[in-house]
Amino acid sequence: MSTAILARLVLVEARRGGLPWLAAGSVALALALGAFLSQVAIAEARSLQLAVVAAVLRACAVFLVAVQVSASVMREANDKGLELMLSLPLSRASHYLGRLAGFAAVAAALALVFALPLLAWGSPGAVALWALSLALEGMLVAAAALFFAMTLAQPVPAIASTLGLYFLARAMAAIQAIAAGPLVEPSLPHQAARFCVDAVALLLPRLDLVTRSDWLLYGAPPAAGFAAAMGGLLVYVVLLAAAGLFDFHRRSD
Repeated sequence: MSTAILARLVLVEARRGGLPWLAAGSVALALALGAFLSQVAIAEARSLQLAVVAAVLRACAVFLVAVQVSASVMREANDKGLELMLSLPLSRASHYLGRLAGFAAVAAALALVFALPLLAWGSPGAVALWALSLALEGMLVAAAALFFAMTLAQPVPAIASTLGLYFLARAMAAIQAIAAGPLVEPSLPHQAARFCVDAVALLLPRLDLVTRSDWLLYGAPPAAGFAAAMGGLLVYVVLLAAAGLFDFHRRSD
């Protein structure tokens, strides 16, 4: 029950903090940019508009979740809210997981709101899968942002670390393709660099496989591939939550 109360408080804080207005502004920005590009496109204007709107909304969702989590944690620390919470008969695990559940609900709500405009162009089934993927992706960003915000205790490094992790995971597949390209010299330094890139890729989630705009353009992905990608996101969320709990217990003891 205490976890649910903390999650509700996070949602109330997000609503009162102006997050709904920021979400509405993001939707307006994406629609305006999509409309502009559809007017200047020579061909496939509808597909271009859908792809641009989806990409902008995905980026806005990630940014808003990262900033909301980091700002909320910093505000609680500055207002001595964390000390007050720890003084209550409430376990540290309930406190941390309750806040994480609230931020995950914020990410899911943003995914739902951002998916609604896409129904004007995409099929309902593809949009639903895209929204589910964005919700899980937002939950991963929320877990990462909460971990970094609680660990670094400063908003700018926390946001930068969260977005850095996200964009590195997004670009890792392209980095691996470049490292293994046919123009790469078969020398020992290049082989070592490729090994390092592959090793880093093993530690990151495969974000290049989720919330893809081509799902909206060319149809839903295969069920097996979609389930595997979503399972990978959930595993990474659990790992980040476990790391955050460990650090929270270590610092608070």
